[in-house]
Amino acid sequence: MRDMGPRQKAMETARAAGLAGVVFAVLLAAAIVLVRLAIPEEAEAVATQAATASGQRNAVQWALDLIPFAGIFFLWFLGAVRAHVGEVEDRFLATVLLGSGLVFTATMFGGAAAAAAVLEISRSSGGTPDPAAWDLGRDLAYSLLTGYAMRMAAVFVTSLSVIGHRLGVLPRWLMILGVLTAFTLLFISSNVPWAELAFPVWSLVLSLYILGNRRTGPPDPAAP
Repeated sequence: MRDMGPRQKAMETARAAGLAGVVFAVLLAAAIVLVRLAIPEEAEAVATQAATASGQRNAVQWALDLIPFAGIFFLWFLGAVRAHVGEVEDRFLATVLLGSGLVFTATMFGGAAAAAAVLEISRSSGGTPDPAAWDLGRDLAYSLLTGYAMRMAAVFVTSLSVIGHRLGVLPRWLMILGVLTAFTLLFISSNVPWAELAFPVWSLVLSLYILGNRRTGPPDPAAP
């Protein structure tokens, strides 16, 4: 079989990045919606009542089943994007991009584990869970997901937007969208419910743009 040329390899890498980004965005958005609906940030009585409903517990379980796959596709997306950019990327920003992506994935898994603990508490109690244990698990899950994971996502969005704009592979409007998304994730997501959906929405827009423009390939390192 004949080896692919540099241009064809670039197209295939961009296609892989775009497809992985689309799948990640859909899975993460679905997981966030399910968790938000099943474990509300509301008064103790309302939240505890939600824990006893089988439909709510099933929604949390579905979300937990989706998150590992979302993390896998995010790592695939991260790797494909870095391979597509290649040797021309700024090493400092590339390190920040990689580090924030890995920490985001780890923190997201930690939040999922905390949510799983909440689910287990409500399941093992056979009825109304202990309010203190329920509140601890719920608050821990939301703190990890909205307070820490989303802030790492903001760093990821910022670094990738800057790299893409510097190399001329991302348009100005997409960089501006990245800045707005990063601002939302940094300062709003921990206080405004559902604001964390900004990250999967940005990922979806970026991935669709990559898919629509994959024929251009990465910039030439030898170009002035």
